[in-house]
Amino acid sequence: MWFNSISFWMFFIAIAALCVPFGYKTQNRILLGASYFFYGYIDWRFIGLIFFCTALNFLAGWKIGHSTDPVARKRWLTVAVSISLTVLGIFKYLGFFSHELSRLLVSFGVLESPWIIHVALPVGISFFTFHALSYTIDVYRGETPVCRDLGDFALFISFFPQLIAGPINRSTQLLPQIDSPRPKLDEERFKKGLYLVLCGLFMKVVLADNMAWLANHVFRSGLPQQAAPEVLLGIYAFALQIYGDFAGYSAIACGTAIWLGFDLMDNFRRPYFALNPRDFWSRWHISLSTWLRDYLYIPLGGNRKGPRRTAINLFLTMLLGGLWHGAAWTFVAWGAVHGAWLVIDRMVNHGASSEKTTTAKSAVHWLVTFHIVCLTWLLFRAESMAQVANLLSNLVSQWHWTAFASTAATLITFFGLPWLIFEAWLESKRDDWALLKSPWLVRAIIFAALVLYLLFFPPPAPSEFIYFQF
Repeated sequence: MWFNSISFWMFFIAIAALCVPFGYKTQNRILLGASYFFYGYIDWRFIGLIFFCTALNFLAGWKIGHSTDPVARKRWLTVAVSISLTVLGIFKYLGFFSHELSRLLVSFGVLESPWIIHVALPVGISFFTFHALSYTIDVYRGETPVCRDLGDFALFISFFPQLIAGPINRSTQLLPQIDSPRPKLDEERFKKGLYLVLCGLFMKVVLADNMAWLANHVFRSGLPQQAAPEVLLGIYAFALQIYGDFAGYSAIACGTAIWLGFDLMDNFRRPYFALNPRDFWSRWHISLSTWLRDYLYIPLGGNRKGPRRTAINLFLTMLLGGLWHGAAWTFVAWGAVHGAWLVIDRMVNHGASSEKTTTAKSAVHWLVTFHIVCLTWLLFRAESMAQVANLLSNLVSQWHWTAFASTAATLITFFGLPWLIFEAWLESKRDDWALLKSPWLVRAIIFAALVLYLLFFPPPAPSEFIYFQF
């Protein structure tokens, strides 16, 4: 039941209409049932896993919040974190590590051939696990009160707009909204929701899915001698695909939540206009980057223990962030490159003078940052490190123009450039809601353009949301 499917919108309209006549307590029960139905529709086998994660962290939070014994509190925190991460590790990483171990044993002559343990990956397991852990840790820290209603807590974990691919909302933000009357769907909230849903559908259906086949051609063709322009344009296409896919999902999630009376955490803020790696990670997958900062980087010591330890903490945080995305060496390398980039940027710019940056200097910073991000997407998308090496080799040695390069350049310009121009305008306004504050004619033109693109330029074939696999 994808956000860009008719079945989802029939489901959503039915649930939203059912909630209207009831108070927030009854709405919570309706939304909880709807959320479990939503997940079960995608893969019913793992509904029990969500409830186990919910029950475990609800119990741990209850025990922590009602205990004055520091040892007991820490014991329950350790139990919840250990079991949650163990379950996540079994489903997400057992196959990868078993395969790598068997390859190592083959190299020593212990085994004749490598093997792998195949474990089905539950959709969205990383997201609902991080939701649950953030609550338990925040209760331990005294940053959020103990939730006294298992149903409300279950809704916090499983709320269907955010369940599959985030944003990773904190208990301090979402639980109070669950446990209190919610605002009615007035004109302002309807317009905000419509704006986010239309933008999200455009980003997913028009931008991401039309870029998908271009990226797939480069990353799945297996041609040993692809031309450099094909590789470069394929990387650009994937950069637009993953942004449109994930930011589009987040926008629809936030828009539908607004229509239901909830305000979810912003997850993207025009990341391809970043001027350095720190700026990029303050704009890209914000809910994950702040989660890693608050629950990993700062507990490791953050920047409080000197430059050397700060560099180690930054690198380790991004390395684990890469591994969070998937069980493959390409994801580990992706996290390592981002970690090294953050460390180098901090070493170079830490303590630098705060002189006013010129337009030309900002343009250079933007150009360099954008292309480093794009090159890291090569690691993220590639199916193996061997493919990474092959594509990089072609990128620096096979410079000749091809028919596919012409097609790719045309399609990237046609589908990607209008959206980037729109985001450049938003960036100049420094206001995420600038369009809704514009004259009605401007709003009408842009909304009409979004709808026309959706109607007349659907993709050759729809693609599943990329972050469903995480």
